[in-house]
Amino acid sequence: FCRRLELRGYNDFKLSLAKAASSDQRDNSEDGVSPDAGTLTELCRELYGAHTASLSQTISFIEPDKIQQALDVLINADRVLCMGSGGSMLIADEAAHVFSGVSPKFVPVADSHLQAAAAALMGKRDAVLFFSYSGSTDDIVDLITLAKARKAKVILITRYERSPGAKLADIVLKCGSNEGPLQIGSMSAKFAQLFLVDVLYHEYCRIKAEETTQNRLLVANALAERHL
Repeated sequence: FCRRLELRGYNDFKLSLAKAASSDQRDNSEDGVSPDAGTLTELCRELYGAHTASLSQTISFIEPDKIQQALDVLINADRVLCMGSGGSMLIADEAAHVFSGVSPKFVPVADSHLQAAAAALMGKRDAVLFFSYSGSTDDIVDLITLAKARKAKVILITRYERSPGAKLADIVLKCGSNEGPLQIGSMSAKFAQLFLVDVLYHEYCRIKAEETTQNRLLVANALAERHL
């Protein structure tokens, strides 16, 4: 069907459909906010509504059992490699940064080649914390396949629990936000993913209270020396 329309495939079909509908829909604007928002105050309110809806949707998707499973993996892992592709790598970097204040085992790996190398050398006591809104890229499938071949555990934060990446991951945490085909890395999707990072972080600190409190103090003392 797509080839008869002289399109390269299904993804090209989705993009063309979004372009055709963009004249009377809001897919061509960031985070689903109308380009005709009017005043700055109205724009702020629309953005606030879009971001709030994304967080509310994420809360509705939370399954405590899966959160606990993810925490068990993070707590028991010797290393946790935080990865993502494209804009999702920004969230992976932030996750590693947040956890670095309480544990040295969270490591960001940004470059796709370095991600592949790191995954190929993982052990069965290592874990991957992967971020991908779509869960449907070649990179994520290749990386998870490599990690699983090394018996490492994979936690995926994504919007689509039936995506190719989600089918391969050990644990899938579903985030909210409805991103259109013409929206690349919307802020609402990032907020939803960051919310799940925050949930994991605070619960990690609660479970490992003594260790994380001590490590926070050590980090705070070290950084205090750098302040004027």
